[in-house]
Amino acid sequence: MRYNDLTVVLPTLNEEANIGSLIEDLEDTYKGIRILVVDDGSTDGTRKVVEEMRKMYPSVSLLDRRNAALGRGLTASVIDGIRRCRTDYVLVMDADFQHPYKHIGEMYRKIKGKFDIAIAVRRRVEHWPMHRRIVSKLMIFFGYFVLFASGKELCNDIFSGYFCVRKMKFLETYGMNRKRFVPKGYKVLFDFLKCTRRNSLRIAEVPYTFTSRRHGTSKVSLSQGLHLIRSFFS
Repeated sequence: MRYNDLTVVLPTLNEEANIGSLIEDLEDTYKGIRILVVDDGSTDGTRKVVEEMRKMYPSVSLLDRRNAALGRGLTASVIDGIRRCRTDYVLVMDADFQHPYKHIGEMYRKIKGKFDIAIAVRRRVEHWPMHRRIVSKLMIFFGYFVLFASGKELCNDIFSGYFCVRKMKFLETYGMNRKRFVPKGYKVLFDFLKCTRRNSLRIAEVPYTFTSRRHGTSKVSLSQGLHLIRSFFS
């Protein structure tokens, strides 16, 4: 199988130690795939590594967001990346190997069929400290309440950062709800779901194990939590 009509969008912030290996793995595993690295102002060598990879793989491109109109933020990076894509299908995933790339093929096959979006659902999370598990469960509870009470789409991992979607479906939803997306936030799937009426999306779910970062440190912070709370009320 070839993946000529699929672009993998990789939002990055200081992923110098991971991005080169991930690009190589994607290129070796999924023939014809396109890769767009959306860098949100890295201060390490992330962009330099990607430029070197572009010399080896013509299907790799880089979007430098240091002076982006939408401002900094993971959600803003994903939106800018999807708008830049030229393929019919887009897959969003982290660049730190917490999202196992082996599931891309299954998600792609589902989205090529009858589904509008394929969401990788965390069935197990490895090596999370107790306080992070507790905070995550609380946020998920409130997120589900917001979606359920307002009659919006639901899935079994509303905060997943690993999903494959029909590009035009995402852009149409974003275009009609720009102010409801929180650019500085980091849960773009949640923003997308809260702008979609219940049972209006054909959703496929692919279970996976959320693993530890291969290199580097987590970007989770108090400010991101505050942006998520803002997203509940936008």
